[in-house]
Amino acid sequence: MQTMENELQNALRYDGRVAIVTGAGNGLGRVHALLLGARGAHVVVNDLGGDVHGGGKSSAAADQVVAEIKAAGGSAVANYDSVEDGSRIVQTALDHFGGVDIVINNAGILRDSSFAKMSADDWDLIYRVHVLGAFRVTHAAWPHLRNKGYGRIVMTTSAAGIYGNFGQANYSMAKMGLIGMANTLAIEGAAKNVLVNTIAPLAGSRISETVMPPQMMEALKPEFVAPLAAYLCHESCRENGSLFEVGAGFHAKLRWQRTQGHHFHGQAFGPEQVARHWQEIVDFDDATYPASIGESLMSIVQDVGSPFGQSKA
Repeated sequence: MQTMENELQNALRYDGRVAIVTGAGNGLGRVHALLLGARGAHVVVNDLGGDVHGGGKSSAAADQVVAEIKAAGGSAVANYDSVEDGSRIVQTALDHFGGVDIVINNAGILRDSSFAKMSADDWDLIYRVHVLGAFRVTHAAWPHLRNKGYGRIVMTTSAAGIYGNFGQANYSMAKMGLIGMANTLAIEGAAKNVLVNTIAPLAGSRISETVMPPQMMEALKPEFVAPLAAYLCHESCRENGSLFEVGAGFHAKLRWQRTQGHHFHGQAFGPEQVARHWQEIVDFDDATYPASIGESLMSIVQDVGSPFGQSKA
């Protein structure tokens, strides 16, 4: 009982913060919006109201979430623009709440197809919604966050982007692109207290229901993902430039891993020498974990002072 009382007293709140959640009419985005709204944030509930493949438009989904937030005593406004019109979404936050503090880029669609059968439209639409949309929303919010010296941004990637998945070359491209965007924004925003992280959620949604059986959908409730996103958006959280896998209550941070590799130290070499040292190149037994471009380059530039021609081949 005492633990519960302490947790209630120390509950993380977002009073006065203005949050934009894209794709918030259903699934994970809806739960993000409801959670932030229940804890005091003013929420811009963005949803175009289209179907899972990007077709159609309706205001009903966003309106319903806004109604739920208000019924619980919270503050919210609906926005029905496409994420490609990101400046209009941000303007909604400015017009209704006077600013923006939090951006959760959650909107997404699927156009699954094997690469051999994938059309240019399948590729372009996925790019426009996931990558261009996240850019447009974030780019419009960016100066406001920097000027006030505060911001929290969460990008939404996918296991398909991290590991690849059959039939999702377009989706995987877009989701990995968001990781790269987030990593760079984390570097550029840090000095202004604009922190950027990425989540790879496994949660039941209109997208995942097309590829997962009903019993799996039930186990992967969006409510098991939203708390991580909410924590990453809280002012007390100092995490920056990180990637997390989350789902069914499981939370884990990912990082790049690299082998020790092999140095040819300036000696002329060909594919035969690469083949000879292949096991060293791919051996992860004594792996390293570069966390920045600087750390990544160390293995190369450390040899600049070494006399070339001293073969280790």
